[in-house]
Formats: sequence, structure tokens, C-alpha cells
Amino acid sequence: MLIPPPLSLYIHIPWCIQKCPYCDFNSHALKAEIPEAQYISALIDDLDTDLARYDMQSEPRKLHSIFIGGGTPSLITAPEIKRLLSEVEKRLPFADDIEITMEANPGTVEAGRFVEYRQAGVNRISIGVQSFQQEKLEKLGRIHGKDEAIRAAHLAHEAQLNSFNLDLMHGLPNQSIEDALSDLQQAIDLNPPHLSWYQLTIEPNTVFYYKPPTLPDDDDLWDIFEQGHQMLAKAGYVQYEISGYSKVGYQCRHNLNYWRFGDYLGIGCGAHGKLSFADGRIVRTTKIKHPRGFLDLTKPYLIDEQEVMDHDRPFEFFMNRFRLLEACPKQEFLDTTGLGFDIIQETIDWAKEKKYLDETETHWQITEHGKLFLNDLLEAFMGDED
Repeated sequence: MLIPPPLSLYIHIPWCIQKCPYCDFNSHALKAEIPEAQYISALIDDLDTDLARYDMQSEPRKLHSIFIGGGTPSLITAPEIKRLLSEVEKRLPFADDIEITMEANPGTVEAGRFVEYRQAGVNRISIGVQSFQQEKLEKLGRIHGKDEAIRAAHLAHEAQLNSFNLDLMHGLPNQSIEDALSDLQQAIDLNPPHLSWYQLTIEPNTVFYYKPPTLPDDDDLWDIFEQGHQMLAKAGYVQYEISGYSKVGYQCRHNLNYWRFGDYLGIGCGAHGKLSFADGRIVRTTKIKHPRGFLDLTKPYLIDEQEVMDHDRPFEFFMNRFRLLEACPKQEFLDTTGLGFDIIQETIDWAKEKKYLDETETHWQITEHGKLFLNDLLEAFMGDED
């Protein structure tokens, strides 16, 4: 029996000042003033359409987290963010401890802006720093400098938010081990409750893909990760997922819901959603990508809807779950996939024999060895169509 898991909401703001050369997200460089009032109204209409389509109005599910991502959401004014969150709450009740995160670019944050966002209902900010070195920031196409990044972190502390995150990259063009660790130390010195620290990857359809920069070699990347991980642990940060580190009690609940195969509505340009139903269905949704199309009232917001079939569910579940370092409760697999253990037992036995997984009566735990062969492990859960 499938038990619908906790529900989150993802809201996409598609505009940026300029497109970064490494970015493959659905973001669009600003060519004119943002039609923010029109777009916020469209977001609310998009939500209404989803709630009606999936019959979520008669018995609305509580929202446990909201994530406003982009693009650069901090280009939207606080009054419009407040209107958006107020309208969302009218339609879906908020959990008492709801986490509401908004991404921000240090180059778009004016003095006092975080306070305004907090007053609008945002209680967690994610600041896209990426590096504290001017040369690296310019290479990455960022519009802020080191001083603005540091100032943004201080503003986040002063705004008395429940939490905030610093986004930091390593493995940057021509980056030495010393440069990468210096960046990380600067971030640690700013004492954020949460740090996302991840390696730059070259994605298709980006400027870096067509004009590849010189990146650190594998040995340097390993040294950066190993030494950086030690620095973070010494400073009191606990790694709870592949690129997520937090002080105790400050994990990102929205991301945890993703990785635990939770449900989320996705509204806005190119937003993705996943919804589970008591009748056993799991549905994935995708919204129209371009702002012009999204704001065209003659077009539907939804451009794709796919049901997750039984043979795909084990792979989807473990692809998300094994991103987390915590042990995976077996009951969670039963509840969120609606499947029995018989579907996966042969693969579990194989993974244990390969020493990719440890198993107790109640949990599975990916091993250190298993992390090195994660792709092989996940591939083993891919089902064949009947």
C-alpha cells in the first residue's frame, strides 16, 4: 500500500542578470524589466491548476517546505514574495515548523533586503557564492565580488533567519588545491549553519561545454575533497548528503524530502513535480520552460506528465535515497513505492555480496565501498518492462 509522503513546493523564478557559462538550469538573462506582478499571479494560477487537476482541494495536504529557486529569486521584490507566500498558504496549510528557502545572489542583495524577505515569510536563504576569488568569479560569469559575498553572509546573520546556506564550488578552472581550500576556509569563517560544497561539472548545452576550461586533474580533485572534508568536520559540519554539510540540526529539510522520495509540487517555468496518491499512482510533472510561454494565458502550464511505473520505482527510490549518508529505513521503501521487498530482494542480496550494502532487520546502509561503485549499484535496481 502506498502512503503519500510529506509534501513540499518548489517555485521557479527564471530570470538572471546574465547567464553563467557553467549553468544548465532553466534560467534566462534579463533583457527588460521583470514582469514580476504578472509572473507571481501566473505562479498562483499554476498552483490552482495543479490543485484542481490532482483533486488536492477537498483535503489539502500540509506543506512541510517551500523552496524558491532559479534563476535569481532575489531579483523579485519582497512585497511580491510576500503576496506569493500568502496566496500559497490560503490554498495549502503550512506545517507549524515549515522551512521556506529562497536563493539569493550576493550581487542582487541590497542592505536590509534579507530582513524584508524574512518579514515576507522566508526563514532560510541560500546564497550563491561559488568562490571568494575575483579571478574565479569572473571566469564563472558571476556578477558579485568577494566583498559582496562576505557582506551577504553577514546580512544573513543579522536578519535573524532560522538558517542560511552558502553555495560554494571547487574544481574550478585553473584552481589549485590551495585556492580551493582557501575558499572553503573563508566560507567556514563566515559560520553559516549550512554549506553546499560541490565540484564544478561540465554540463551539455553550456558555454563551458563548447569551450572547455582547464580543470584540476583527478588527483588534485581528490586531495581537495579529502582535505576539505576534514576541515569541515573539524569546524563542526556534518556531511549528510553528497554535497550537503550542516551544523547539527540545520539540514535542509526541503532537500531531505527530495532524497527521501517525498512529494513536491513544482510551479513556474520548467519546474518539476512528483506526486503520490493513495490509489497507488506516482506522477511526475514538468511545466513549460520559457517565460513567454508560461505567461501566455492561452497555453497550459503543464507540458509533460508521466506516471512512474512499478518497474521504475526501485531505481527512482534508491537513486534519491542513496544520495543521503543516513541509513535507509526499509519501511520507507514500502510506504513510498507501494511495492513489496520481493521486487528487490535479489538485487539487495547481490549488493550485500558485493559489499555495496549492509543490512539490518530495519535498515539498509550503503557502505564506503558501495559509494565508490554507486552507479553500478543503482543500475542493478533498473527494472525491465513487463
